[in-house]
Amino acid sequence: SVHRNHFHLGSLQQIDRLKKNYVRAIQLLVKLASLQTSFITLDEVIKVTNRRVNAIEHVIIPRIEATLAYIISELDEREREDFFRLKKVQEKKKIAKEKEEKELAERKRTKGLDEMDTPNIIEDSYDEDLLFTS
Repeated sequence: SVHRNHFHLGSLQQIDRLKKNYVRAIQLLVKLASLQTSFITLDEVIKVTNRRVNAIEHVIIPRIEATLAYIISELDEREREDFFRLKKVQEKKKIAKEKEEKELAERKRTKGLDEMDTPNIIEDSYDEDLLFTS
C-alpha cells in the first residue's frame, strides 16, 4: 500500500509535469502562430515595397530624367535664341549709330563748323543714355 501510494504520487507528479509542459507547448504554439502571421504580413509589405522601388527605379526616375533633359534642352535653345536676338539688336543699334554719325558729319560739312559747336537738343534726335547712382 505504501509502495502503491508512492507510485500513485509519482504518477501524479509526472502528470502534473506533463500538464505544465502541455500548457507551455500550447503557449509556444500560439506565439509561433502569431510570429508566422507577422512574417506573412511583413513579407507582403516587403513585396509591395519592392514593387514601389522597382516602379521608382524603372519608371518614375527615368521619366524625371527625361523631363529634366527636355527642360535643359529647351533652356539651352532659348539661351541660343536670346543670344542671337541680342546680337541682332546690337547690330541694328550699331548700324543706326553709324547712320546717325554719317548724317551728323554731313550736316557739319554742309552747315559749317560754327553752327555745330554747340549741340542742338531740338534737332538732334540722338541723346546719350545716362546712369545715375546714389
